[in-house]
Amino acid sequence: MNILLANDDGIQAVGLRALYFALKEAGHTVHVVAPVTEQSAVGHAVTMFMPVRVKRFKEDGFVGLGVYGTPVDCVKLGLSTLLEDKPDLVLSGINAGANVGVDILYSGTVSAATEGALAEISSMAVSVDDFNPVDLAGQARYTAGLLPRIPWDDLPRKCVLNLNFPKLSVEEAGELVLCPHTRASYTDWYATREDPRGRPYYWLDGAIPPERISPDRDRALLTKGHITLTPLHFDFTDRETLGLLKDMDL
Repeated sequence: MNILLANDDGIQAVGLRALYFALKEAGHTVHVVAPVTEQSAVGHAVTMFMPVRVKRFKEDGFVGLGVYGTPVDCVKLGLSTLLEDKPDLVLSGINAGANVGVDILYSGTVSAATEGALAEISSMAVSVDDFNPVDLAGQARYTAGLLPRIPWDDLPRKCVLNLNFPKLSVEEAGELVLCPHTRASYTDWYATREDPRGRPYYWLDGAIPPERISPDRDRALLTKGHITLTPLHFDFTDRETLGLLKDMDL
C-alpha cells in the first residue's frame, strides 16, 4: 500500500518511528508528514492565519517531512501538495496515550485520520494506553500485520478505524475486540500553582469515573488488557432530537 503516515506526538516520537519501520519492513511505501513539535489534544485545528513551513528529516534509515503545524495541517498539506500520488491509506500514530471515548474529540491523532477519511481515503488511528512508551515495535508490527486483513474497499466512505493497544506487550495483550466507544465524559479538575513571581497557573487533570464506564465499550476492554478496534464516523446529527424538534411548533 501507498501510505501517508502522520501523528500528533511529533515526527521524532517513538510510536511514529516504530510504525514507519514496521510498515517499510512489510513492503509498504510510506510517506511521513508529521508535526515538528508536540501537538497532542489539538483536535481538528488547522493553521489559517500564518504560513505553514516544512522541514525534511533524514536519519538512521528514516525519511520524512516535518510540518510546523497541526496534525490536520500535515494531512491536508500532504494530500494536496506534498505527495505526488493519492495514498491508499492515511495512518496516524502510534499515539502515546489511548484514544477512547470522548478522547476522540480532543485527539490530534484521530483528527489526522479523520481528515484522511473526509478526503474519502481509507484511514486508521493507532494508539497505546501508555503516556511514556519506550518500545512500540511489537504494536507496530501487529498494526502492519492487521492492515491486509481489513476489507478496506468494503468499508463505508468516510469511516475511520480507531485501534488501541493496552499498556501491555502484544504477547501479553488479550484478543482484538470490535467494540463501540465509551460515551462517558471526564470529570475535570485543575491543579493551581504559583510561578516564581506569585502569579497563578493551572494544570489540567481529569478522569472518567469508573461507574460511568460500560463494560462492553473500548475504555473498559482496554483496561482489561484487550486490543480494541472501533469504527468511527462523524455525522454528529442527533436524529432522535431532530425528529422531536420537527414535531414542535418552533
